[in-house]
Amino acid sequence: MEFTAKQISEFVQGSIEGNENASVNTFAKIEESKPGAISFLSNPKYTHFIYETKSSIVLIDESVKLDRPVSATLIRVKSAYEAIAKLLQLYESMKPKKTGIDSLAFVSSTANIGKDCYIGAFAYIGDNVEIGDGCRIHPHATIEDNTKLGCNCNIYPNVTIYHNCRIGNNVTIHSGSVIGADGFGFAPNTEGYDKIPQIGIVTIEDNVEIGANTCVDRSTMGSTYLRKGVKLDNLVQIAHNTDIGENTVMSAQVGVAGSSKVGAWCMFGGQVGIAGHSSIGDKVFLGAQSGVPGSLKDNQTLIGTPPMEPKQYFKSQAIFRKLPDLYRQINALQKEVEQLKELHKQ
Repeated sequence: MEFTAKQISEFVQGSIEGNENASVNTFAKIEESKPGAISFLSNPKYTHFIYETKSSIVLIDESVKLDRPVSATLIRVKSAYEAIAKLLQLYESMKPKKTGIDSLAFVSSTANIGKDCYIGAFAYIGDNVEIGDGCRIHPHATIEDNTKLGCNCNIYPNVTIYHNCRIGNNVTIHSGSVIGADGFGFAPNTEGYDKIPQIGIVTIEDNVEIGANTCVDRSTMGSTYLRKGVKLDNLVQIAHNTDIGENTVMSAQVGVAGSSKVGAWCMFGGQVGIAGHSSIGDKVFLGAQSGVPGSLKDNQTLIGTPPMEPKQYFKSQAIFRKLPDLYRQINALQKEVEQLKELHKQ
């Protein structure tokens, strides 16, 4: 597939500086450029690469100012990052897609498979499963009894979706993820622990993407929810009875404990931990490794354990680094005070 600068600029609504007939057939990072590739520049730290780039076309933010000419054709847009994302989506959508059911797949006679679906070798589709049109179930994926998938879902190899779960439209689940395993429910007794049966389900709404090896546990009763537009990175743990609000995103190794509610448009950095039964408001931004012991109100940017505003956190960290010196100073002052007391007694 080959596209000209003119075609690309029309698609991303940009303005051309250079040869409108310059053509590309691949993508490349600006620091790893090559002829025939399109690159993008949105971070000012990478501006110096544009003067030596070999890429034929570069998407660049309107706000970026250059102090000397470049050899590449430039397409200026409001956001180069958003524009390259649109182009990558277009590129991905144009790739040929397999359809049909592989002869080595198992599909229950009671399952209902929509039009134009692909089910790969050794995939398992259980009793009374419903799969909407255009879904892609890759090899070794397992979809257990009574689960329902909407249209255009992409279930990668070795994903397991337990029984009775509900998956919306345009949902992507990457390899190794487990949807609907039992929540962590045990009641202590005199001899150990009694397992509390987890009889609920998981409900995943439309346009959700779940990274590799992420787990979303079924609820004790009712449902665990991932609302519309949620994006989870790899190795995320969503515990039972949790409700994750619309368009919230979580980086790798985030853990949300049971019966917590997270609002819409939140952003959690890597390894954030949310304590059970917490309520997190809308548009809460948590820095990496923040530990949240309780509820948080809307519209906050926090970091640390317990979370605090960034300025307060960094000031606290600066003091923390000085604690050994402060400790020695306090000990020295204490000795001086004791000596003065002794002198006063005399």
